[in-house]
Amino acid sequence: MERQILHVDVNNAFLSWLAVYKLKNGEKIDIRDQVAVIGGDETRRAGIVLAKSPKAKQFGIVTGETLYSARRKCNNLQVYPSNYKIYKEYSNKLYNLLLEYTDKIERFSIDECFLDMTNYLMNDTLINKANEINRRVKNELGFTVNVGVANNKLLAKMASDFTKPDRVHTLFKEEVPTKMWPLPISELFMLGRKTVPKLYNMRIRTIGELAKTDKELLIKKFGKHGKMMWEYANGIDNSEVNYKIEKPKSIGNSVTLPIDISDIEQLGKVLVALVEQVSHRLRKEELIANVVNVQLRTNKFEDFSHQAKLDTATSSTKEILKKAKELLNEIKEKGVEIANVTLHVGLGTFRPVKVENVLEHHMHSEFYDVEEEEAKKINECRKNGGRVIAVGTTSCRTLESVTGEDGIVKAGNGWTEIFIYPGYKFKAIDCLITNFHLPESTLLMLVSALAGRENIMAAYEEAVKEKYRFFSFGDAMFITDNETEE
Repeated sequence: MERQILHVDVNNAFLSWLAVYKLKNGEKIDIRDQVAVIGGDETRRAGIVLAKSPKAKQFGIVTGETLYSARRKCNNLQVYPSNYKIYKEYSNKLYNLLLEYTDKIERFSIDECFLDMTNYLMNDTLINKANEINRRVKNELGFTVNVGVANNKLLAKMASDFTKPDRVHTLFKEEVPTKMWPLPISELFMLGRKTVPKLYNMRIRTIGELAKTDKELLIKKFGKHGKMMWEYANGIDNSEVNYKIEKPKSIGNSVTLPIDISDIEQLGKVLVALVEQVSHRLRKEELIANVVNVQLRTNKFEDFSHQAKLDTATSSTKEILKKAKELLNEIKEKGVEIANVTLHVGLGTFRPVKVENVLEHHMHSEFYDVEEEEAKKINECRKNGGRVIAVGTTSCRTLESVTGEDGIVKAGNGWTEIFIYPGYKFKAIDCLITNFHLPESTLLMLVSALAGRENIMAAYEEAVKEKYRFFSFGDAMFITDNETEE
């Protein structure tokens, strides 16, 4: 018998659940009708957009961007703090409603579930059940869901991601060529963002083109992941709805803080709460831990992590916390600071130099923006004897534009026509991480000014020989001021 699978996905879950909660507790305005987002403490210029209303989406606000950036798009933006107690409550309400249809439910995340309806239709159709669930959730729980209808998990998931919100979509095997194949490859489930450019280089841009690519070629280039990509592009997925609860191989806990924290003592307090919850779960599952891992993520999505093996496997909060604090201090002692600057890149950056005299080449004006906080980080780094490493030529040109002869970075914004070529004395940066650039480009001149023409030519000769990838999404090199550094 062919499987009957549904995928239920809550529309704008965090914001919708908060809206329903507020309305049930006397709020007169539905925040879903406002230009609103769920995020952190905006007064401290921290936090990111976790969920957005349809009206916020109209302003170009996207999930994952900073609240500061979102506010610049809409001055009237309403920001509401996250509340995981409410999210858990309404996630459970949804789960309990779905239990009326089948007990074979896989909670894929807090706001989406897979349902195996294969033996639960009782002379009804799968589509009818999907429409019924969609209607009941809206009428009884107050929020909306998309429901994907298919014969396997993959296609059900893909279907629920079609037009939103509050829709029921089918994606059966025979519908794959018309409904799924025209979509860009970036929309294929489980296809990572790093893989997409690689497929573009193979002239594969749609799911249909991927489906028609030789499977063995994909396996040769991507290994097991290539086989999975080909199968998914062709709508093939034999995975079961995992409704059985198994002993976890690892237990973790995390939190997205509403404010930025850099003080080690404050971080320690957060760590205590996280470790206590993890230890409690270990004891509940009758498990013991062998390894502890601590990971920090900045408000710019940079990750720093450390892990270590415990001397003795344990579920003791005290022992796990002791090791976690050691790892936290090790991360802090690395002393890496991230500063962000902005330059709106114009065509002049990439336009080849066609004049004999480089002084006659005109760079287009470009707008830069360096915030006070970021300038302070860079200046403190230089003051304390650290190195300033620019990530990309754009960052380099921005910093060189705002740095005085005294080496001090000045916050502000404005226009720059800076053109860096051999003979230029760098004021701001010590090192540079950059891609391999095209001949006759101003960027090639920039890296030559920093590393010396001979060194750059030797590096490029090696890059061509080893078939490095050029352009902005290609391979990168680290130009350092330390000749002994690997």
